[in-house]
Amino acid sequence: MSTNELLDLSMKVAIITGAATGLGAATAKLLSDAGAKVLINHMPGQEALAQSVAGDCVHGSLCYAADITRDDECKAMVNAALKQWGRVDILINNAGINKPVNHDDLDGLSGEDFLAMYNVNVVGAYQMIRAVAPIMKTQNKGVVINISSGSGENGDGSSVAYSASKGAMNTLTKSLARALAPHIRINAVCPGFIDTEIWEKLNLSAEERDAMRQASIAETPLHLEAKPALIARSIVFLASELSAHLTGQLLTSDGGSQLGVYQRWFKTE
Repeated sequence: MSTNELLDLSMKVAIITGAATGLGAATAKLLSDAGAKVLINHMPGQEALAQSVAGDCVHGSLCYAADITRDDECKAMVNAALKQWGRVDILINNAGINKPVNHDDLDGLSGEDFLAMYNVNVVGAYQMIRAVAPIMKTQNKGVVINISSGSGENGDGSSVAYSASKGAMNTLTKSLARALAPHIRINAVCPGFIDTEIWEKLNLSAEERDAMRQASIAETPLHLEAKPALIARSIVFLASELSAHLTGQLLTSDGGSQLGVYQRWFKTE
């Protein structure tokens, strides 16, 4: 098969959770560009944002409001895709929540904060995989991509609870990749810093946000601006037949930022 054929996602149906903004929205557009039909999951109140994303999906789309922490809503979302298109080939578990807190601020996170993040970032992803598993097994083929984080690999990131939840997602990826093979491939993308709308919600000035953005570029070996569309390329790779021999893998898509610690400590002029 040619590279174009391996990347061709026409006749495929993808569900993307948390797809109204940021990385989910960029992934929806890129999957559509590759030929896929896309269900754009969003939270209630994000209808206008989701419709804007749908406008960029040229091969068919469906906007669907659902809370992935509710198992019945996960199953209903999958059924909506089946009613619309008759199949589900790709699941992107992108929805997630966060609460930035300095790691040494042990009083900054409560047990409820941990449970809330685990409920969305881990349990929600599990419930979505469980919801798509029957149809993917019937089709004898399916792909799941979990959107994790480099913080789940190295324990840094915006809070201890967030990093721990992404570490759990990485383990979930490996456990279910083993359990659901050979019918379903499950991998994870672990981005570093992503320049999305979420940073606009932090208690930072425009100057501070720009400084953080520029520092991220400067400290990353590839010196690339980590826009969602760049990270989405790794997701589409894992969704395509180019990655047909990969399952249970954690693909770190961070421009080499995890290498930057070594460079800062030991690089000489």
